[in-house]
Amino acid sequence: MIQDSATATEAVRKLSGRRRREVVAVLLFSGGPIFESSIPLSVFGIDRQDAGVPRYRLLVCAGEDGPLRTTGGLELAAPYGLEAIGRAGTVVVPAWRSITSPPPAEALDALRRAHEEGARIVGLCTGAFVLAAAGLLDSRPATTHWMYAPTLAKRYPSVHVDPRELFVDDGDVLTSAGTAAGIDLCLHIVRTDHGTEAAGALARRLVVPPRRSGGQERYLDRSLPEEIGSDPLAEVVAWALEHLHEQFDVETLAARAYMSRRTFDRRFRSLTGSAPLQWLITQRVLQAQRLLETSEYSVDEVAGRCGFRSPVALRGHFRRQLGSSPAAYRAAYRARRPQSGGGEGVGDVMGTIVPTQAGAAGRRGAAGPHAVTSPTVVAGVSELGRPSPDAFVAGRPALPGQRSAP
Repeated sequence: MIQDSATATEAVRKLSGRRRREVVAVLLFSGGPIFESSIPLSVFGIDRQDAGVPRYRLLVCAGEDGPLRTTGGLELAAPYGLEAIGRAGTVVVPAWRSITSPPPAEALDALRRAHEEGARIVGLCTGAFVLAAAGLLDSRPATTHWMYAPTLAKRYPSVHVDPRELFVDDGDVLTSAGTAAGIDLCLHIVRTDHGTEAAGALARRLVVPPRRSGGQERYLDRSLPEEIGSDPLAEVVAWALEHLHEQFDVETLAARAYMSRRTFDRRFRSLTGSAPLQWLITQRVLQAQRLLETSEYSVDEVAGRCGFRSPVALRGHFRRQLGSSPAAYRAAYRARRPQSGGGEGVGDVMGTIVPTQAGAAGRRGAAGPHAVTSPTVVAGVSELGRPSPDAFVAGRPALPGQRSAP
């Protein structure tokens, strides 16, 4: 999700004289995952001017008293403390150790002060929880790892959490989804600062695509959100998952919850971070994926067994969420699965090869973070606008869910 450049410019505060945008402070905490922590260190901390990548100055800052221990028991010694954030025009929080524990008050104060003085604040993955705790995401669009999005939405109801996006750029505050999406956001920052060529040169050095298409939808599973178990809506959600083969709509779910549609929508979003209609469509598409992978049902039969009122509805939603037709998805899945039948899961397939660029994917419209362009109705459910179909890689079976720029 990328904000229009004019709006983004308006949203960015004027930097104080002592701060420079190319000075990047990375805020580390004990217990943080090492992969997410290493992403901004690699992107902004290595001199790649020989490859045409402009140089940033990196300040690695301890967000609390050391020693800092990361995953695997590694011990880190940050060369700077919180005071160094006062010189940075970009501050990155790559991760937070626990979504259930509050960050240190001193670190939150430093982030608020940096933001007030015009610094760009970035939260990667669970780092969004630190930004939210500092109040920097209030009334703003944001994302995080899809698994933690319901918790972020419930704990900070003023944050507009969108679990579908790989990253969200709201001008002076930016957030990303989990792990590899942190690379996507860091590349976007380089692209914003220095242009497409610089970001492309960096992407080549990192051996990653300069842009990835789509969002997190293809990685969602049908598990209930962690904190929904004791909520009265848990029974309704569980019923929906068990009856996806039946044709029902959100009004049916609201009636089962003894709520008005408006109240149900609000309660559902607060618990899951997603609108109930979008959640229901996603679950039906996921069920279709499983049937295409494991059964011999025709596409028409799969549509009926997933609650779609016509094969046309299945094909439309399937392509919008995964960038592929159901038939092409099945063919690609079977072509890439080991012949021994050991069965490489589709998640493993997607995890090994990254989709290519989709220039319009995730672009935030002027109407707001949850705006839908030109909605139509197919089979009783709204079609949410998604990126265009893919061009598949030549010379090998098409990847499930691969999309590219039109």
